[in-house]
Amino acid sequence: MITYFYWALILTLIGVVLFLSAKKFDNLKIGLIVAGIIFLLGWGSYYFWLQQIFVKRYGGVMSIAVPAGQHHLAATWKDDNLWIENYDPKTNTCIFSEYSKGNLLQGRVTIKNCNPLIQSAQ
Repeated sequence: MITYFYWALILTLIGVVLFLSAKKFDNLKIGLIVAGIIFLLGWGSYYFWLQQIFVKRYGGVMSIAVPAGQHHLAATWKDDNLWIENYDPKTNTCIFSEYSKGNLLQGRVTIKNCNPLIQSAQ
């Protein structure tokens, strides 16, 4: 919900800037430039800083697709970074992938000869 509120706020701010520049100041060109700057700053702030904070702390929205041929096993948070564990049956490996803010720092841990889908004998 917070994600939608954030984007509604950014779009409202852009609309206000465009309205004021066109009606009050009679200079739409400057309004378009300022609106573009607001959009780029809003998008950059969201993608590189706020997205995972919104999801983890305030119930935001985020989607991640499991790569083809892999099985999802688990997900966990370490600080504000999301770690996803998938299993690749073709190579018999477990893959831990980090989704950091803006995907700038992406950690990856591979465990070979891992087969979590086979039940152990009791």
